[in-house]
Amino acid sequence: MHELGVVFYVVKDVKQVAEENQVESVASVTLQIGEVTGIIPEYLVDCWNWARKKEPEMEEAELVIEQIDAVSFCEDCQQEYPTVQYAKICPHCGGEHTYLLRGNEFLIKEIGVC
Repeated sequence: MHELGVVFYVVKDVKQVAEENQVESVASVTLQIGEVTGIIPEYLVDCWNWARKKEPEMEEAELVIEQIDAVSFCEDCQQEYPTVQYAKICPHCGGEHTYLLRGNEFLIKEIGVC
């Protein structure tokens, strides 16, 4: 379960930003998570709910998750397609010369403060 490690990373970064900006209370944290990162959002939320209670400035902070859909690009026909549905085979031309354009990101998008 690497979601706990991810949460520790997020908490550390959010605390650092809060300290640098003299924020006493964090209301929310918005994450953008790619569809093919391997992170399970439900597990991430469970870990978040446990970890936030250990940090006074983040006790009430809500975790908001935005999914970034996985999209691949076919070099043969120059088309984009949904990665999860078709994997490495382009649905437009059947080509196998494809690569992931997006969907593997993990970003702290926004930190809401009180």
